[in-house]
Amino acid sequence: MPLNLIQDSDGSTRIILREPTGSTAEVLLHGGQVVSWKNERREELLFMSSKAIKKPPKAIRGGIPICFPQFANFGSLEQHGFARNRFWSLDDSPSPLPPANSQSTVDLILKSTEDDLKTWPHRFELRLRICLNAGKLTLVSRVRNTDNKAFSFMFALRNYFSVSDISEVRVEGLETLDYFDNLLQKERYTEQADAITFDGEIDRVYLSTPTKIAIIDHEKKRTIVLRKEGMPDAVVWNPWDRKAKALPDLGDEDYKTMLCVDSAAIEAPITLKPFEEWKGRQELLTVSSSYCSGQLDPRKVLGIS
Repeated sequence: MPLNLIQDSDGSTRIILREPTGSTAEVLLHGGQVVSWKNERREELLFMSSKAIKKPPKAIRGGIPICFPQFANFGSLEQHGFARNRFWSLDDSPSPLPPANSQSTVDLILKSTEDDLKTWPHRFELRLRICLNAGKLTLVSRVRNTDNKAFSFMFALRNYFSVSDISEVRVEGLETLDYFDNLLQKERYTEQADAITFDGEIDRVYLSTPTKIAIIDHEKKRTIVLRKEGMPDAVVWNPWDRKAKALPDLGDEDYKTMLCVDSAAIEAPITLKPFEEWKGRQELLTVSSSYCSGQLDPRKVLGIS
């Protein structure tokens, strides 16, 4: 079946993915970015800034931007690297993955350009498969070194989740882990809390994280489980009120209904020899929260026996 491609009035191209129960996802060729994921009840699961700038080459604040080949300012390139600011193409030959032939999957590709080589002198192919199923959104990322010399890179999927009220949200699965605190000169600390809750600005890179993390929204009685492979780190970010007011593309009150929990490879950059390929996989699953004295049983959500 052909892909559902929509040309917007501003010239941008959107791809609409659908699956039989009624959930949808929207993907832009600009940035290869998922900008919407709605469940079968048409509830939006991803956050989009009320002041998002949707004019290339600016990155769009919301959805799932792709950070490559650098995360944040952990290097000399532009913030979060250049992949989120480039126009991607449809990938007709995603080998060794089988070609996608349904309305619920799309394959995209980004190749290095001469302009990119001036700032980051490494030839690469970055592929992304986005697959929608009932209650699940999967992103498979692959980076291939097409150069004649080795290179290293960082990678992250910046997941902007829509939440009812940030003060009613908790993140489980990162307790006892070490993290870099980006608000304190990247000093290293150990997480002491049983779960991460929010009452102020947070910007942390958690290290050697488990393959499953739960984002529990008490008010919406909904939990999103993030499962990941090939990306050992996890970033937790919310700008809170003062930083939100300082960001021109974020509404002053937007911080209350958003939370970023990212799948990432930051602390130990990935190194590829010529013609080697790296693969990362992320699955986002929605489950309804079952309550026990007001608390979700994390063992049930995280699949811990």
